[in-house]
Amino acid sequence: MTARRREPDRAGRWRSRLRAHRGLIVAAAVLAALMILNDLMSPGPMSYFEVSFLSSGAATLAIAAAGQTLVVLSGGFDLSAGAVVSLVNVVLATVLPEGAASVPLAIAIGMGIGALSGAFNGFFVAVLRLQPIVVTLATMFILQGLTLFVMDKPGGSVPGALSEALTADAIPGVLPMPLVLIAAVILLWAWLKNTRLGIAIYATGSDHEAARAQGVRTGWVRFAVYLIAGATYGFAGVFISALTGAGDPLVGNPMLLQIFAAVVVGGTVLGGGRGGVTGSILGAYVLMIVVNILLVLNVSAYYSTVAEGAILILAALAGAFGRNARLRRSLRAGIRRLSAWRAGTLPGQGGRTVAPLTLPGPARGLPPLRLPPWHRRHAETIRHALPAYVCFVIVVVVTEFAIGQSAFSWGYVNSLLVLSSFLLILALGQGTVILTGGLDLSVPWVIGLCGILLTGMVNGQDAPLIHALPLVLGAGALAGLVNGIGVALLGLSPIVMTLAMNGILQGLALLYSQGTPAGYSAPLMRWFMTGKLAGVTPVVFLVILFVALSMALLSRTPFGRRVYGIGNGERVAMLSGINVNATLIGVYMLSGFCAALAGCLLTGFSGQASLGMGDEYLLPSIAVVVVGGTLITGGRGSYAGMVGGVLLLTALQTLLAGTTLPYAMRTILFGLVVLGAVVALRERNQ
Repeated sequence: MTARRREPDRAGRWRSRLRAHRGLIVAAAVLAALMILNDLMSPGPMSYFEVSFLSSGAATLAIAAAGQTLVVLSGGFDLSAGAVVSLVNVVLATVLPEGAASVPLAIAIGMGIGALSGAFNGFFVAVLRLQPIVVTLATMFILQGLTLFVMDKPGGSVPGALSEALTADAIPGVLPMPLVLIAAVILLWAWLKNTRLGIAIYATGSDHEAARAQGVRTGWVRFAVYLIAGATYGFAGVFISALTGAGDPLVGNPMLLQIFAAVVVGGTVLGGGRGGVTGSILGAYVLMIVVNILLVLNVSAYYSTVAEGAILILAALAGAFGRNARLRRSLRAGIRRLSAWRAGTLPGQGGRTVAPLTLPGPARGLPPLRLPPWHRRHAETIRHALPAYVCFVIVVVVTEFAIGQSAFSWGYVNSLLVLSSFLLILALGQGTVILTGGLDLSVPWVIGLCGILLTGMVNGQDAPLIHALPLVLGAGALAGLVNGIGVALLGLSPIVMTLAMNGILQGLALLYSQGTPAGYSAPLMRWFMTGKLAGVTPVVFLVILFVALSMALLSRTPFGRRVYGIGNGERVAMLSGINVNATLIGVYMLSGFCAALAGCLLTGFSGQASLGMGDEYLLPSIAVVVVGGTLITGGRGSYAGMVGGVLLLTALQTLLAGTTLPYAMRTILFGLVVLGAVVALRERNQ
């Protein structure tokens, strides 16, 4: 009897272990299958050169993904990984001396820079308890600005000794050095995960409050995680410097999507508590081989970002049903609604319906309700929005006295409103998403793709505008619809879904334009953005109307009330009768529509579209929302406050444009403004 009991117990333990390492096993199986497929597609058996090429090509991504995995396991996100890689690369290409002694110095400099950036993130996330998403996004832009200060275009050189040490053969003709480095990372992870810190990382990611109740110092755990992750990104920057032999300030920008895709493909659960570094490393090599197979098939390289975005979404969906409550609720609700439809009990089908709630009022003999004065009803909105307007006035006064821009003239006001138009539109979409507790990272390439589509369709003519403009705005709303379905119905993280969509849209823009956008803006659009009507630029009238309608949308419509309800508690909103899924889909569609409209106006302002034209609007679209007093976790804020944030940042940008400060300073300043606003509102937020 005892032996029989032990056998099921042993089998149960094996099943438990298999479930715990399911993601790693799947990643290893996919990698093996792709390796076999890649070998079959090659003209001959895989050579040592191909093994060396694949190992070195994916090593940078694998190392960076290892650092991101630690952050994700602890329940966080780090959007600054690629920016750290770029900064380390340009620093090494600028200051590193020649000689063998430069190898340990390069590793020390790279990992030191990464550790400092990680400590910066860790301080705000762990000590000040700010949201990791907004902190690391701001850090990303600060680091990008520092990178441009060091090197604003590709150049410089990295000593050959570094390349020999990190990318050559460990055993000539047998073992590439990159595989040795990857093996070292895996061994370090095998040691770390069994230490007290490693166990605390898993505990913190699984249940932060429970871990803290058990005596885990979760704040220090998160700080250590960001510190170690930053050092890992720094080492990835050292490796890519050895691989390329030169500096490039944009080298790390495409890596953010790839890093998250590698982490998810490797089986690490976004939200923390399950997964590991080994799976993420395998995920990095999976992505590398997929791209290599596309090249073998002679598929355009422009499809790579589309493939990476699709892989990220599919990998995140792979285990969604088993662990995602929203997806299960959506499926159950759909089944119940279908059953009710068949039984004829849906409202309007003659079935049983719920009687409307009647409230007591004057007809019942009660006195009419007396509303408090306007300033008391909106006291909280005024308190949170007022600082942005006060700072805006200060910046205008400083502009007048510092650079003599006639800040109190109509010309200045007109120019300010024209320059503000883009962010005023983006603030409605991004701000509404943030009010629900989400974030839309697909804004840059919704802007870019829609601008490219519009100029390509009109090609400098007014007549096509009548059909091109609605089609382009519809394309933006369609992108938002896909985002909304992924977040609301499939239960994907807004960060993952919108980041993947941003990559997919980037690939589609490259495919449509073949890397060189063609066409020009319609003359009517040019006049609308730069002409004059009774001394006023025509877009100013649109701005005034848009602001009025946006304020009404969020404050006086059922849609606006549902948005705030979801932001204050999704479960409570659902129990209150709010159709959460439909509202979230509508929110992301609104964001896509606003980004598309901003892209169309940008083409009229500049006369044409360009690749990456929306990149510089991601952080500002979030910054104006946060600076305007909106809670980054949702549920509190107002469009009136967002308008104040837009005016403040646009006036600040105008002030900086009148000085000799470089563009990089503006990027750094935006990041610091976001952090400063979040810190200033921290006590009220929490």
